[in-house]
Amino acid sequence: MEDPNDPVSTFKKAVDKGSEAQKEFVKQFSSIQHDAMQNYFSTLQGLVYYNAMFKTTVQSGGRISIPEAEREALNIDDGDLVQVIIIPIERRRTKNSSRK
Repeated sequence: MEDPNDPVSTFKKAVDKGSEAQKEFVKQFSSIQHDAMQNYFSTLQGLVYYNAMFKTTVQSGGRISIPEAEREALNIDDGDLVQVIIIPIERRRTKNSSRK
């Protein structure tokens, strides 16, 4: 029978409880991390599956063109409404350009 006043026994119980709590924390954290990665990859897969990524040059009047291969792959026809996300890659500078 263990002595409840024995400091070694009390310390051992505290260490065991701490160890179990730490194991449970790691287990829960791993589960949360796994779920987050699943959601991230599902989102990426959705973005890649239904979208196209290409580079194009801005033409006069701010016009851009969607390459034929992408239009065909996504079944885009004249007059279709599409959403565009613009990420400038490189800006062309001319000698007379006053923009910064």
